[in-house]
Amino acid sequence: MLSTFDRWLKAAAAEVQEYVRLSWATTRAVFSRPFYYHDVIEQLDAIGVGSLTVVLLTGIFTGAVLALQSGLTLDQFGARPVVGRLVSASMVKELGPVLTALMLAGRVGSGIAAELGSMVVTDQINALRALGTDPIRKLVVPRVLAGVLMAPILTIIADFMGILGGGIIAIQQLQVPASVYWKSITDGLYMNDVWMGIVKPFFLGFVIVSIGCHVGLNTKGGTQGVGRATTNAVVGASVAVLVLDFFITRLMITLLY
Repeated sequence: MLSTFDRWLKAAAAEVQEYVRLSWATTRAVFSRPFYYHDVIEQLDAIGVGSLTVVLLTGIFTGAVLALQSGLTLDQFGARPVVGRLVSASMVKELGPVLTALMLAGRVGSGIAAELGSMVVTDQINALRALGTDPIRKLVVPRVLAGVLMAPILTIIADFMGILGGGIIAIQQLQVPASVYWKSITDGLYMNDVWMGIVKPFFLGFVIVSIGCHVGLNTKGGTQGVGRATTNAVVGASVAVLVLDFFITRLMITLLY
């Protein structure tokens, strides 16, 4: 048992070391030439526009169910008119960034791992190196930049749709006047809350895409390895999102409040 644990610990340490090395190489490649602008635009479309539908649906139904559930609870205290404050604070500070990141982990992280994993097992990565092209600059940097840039934009869209969905439920079902709902949002949402909701997605987007690239580039075992890489990328990115969200929240509470 001790021997097995020791091997697992060494393998985990080596995996983290390789991930850190990839992240550092990606960061350096962003600020040096050559830079593949066309690939960045292509990934912005694939990651951002391609994820828009799922983010819209996630945001609006999350806000709707949040208003529905919280309205029942607030009724016990006679505080139904402040449902807008609860929905907006929850969406902007926590649910918007995290749920958007989890949707990206499921859609983008798995797609990146499968795409790069397929390129590895079919020797396309080796072909790039033989042609003198750095795979990190060509494949990883555009995806990481697109993830970092599009995650905050998608989060803002999810926040807006969540507040809108909560408003629909609050106005139509909870019988809260529209003016009261929107006023409770403006009164209860502070700039520090907005900053927390905007800063988080930059880090979460980087983690999701970089983990997908790392797992994809280390794929082994043919087509079965591609399947395992896809699963590992989704699980790893999802867990990393939740863990990183806690530490970022703790740090920003210390700095902002």
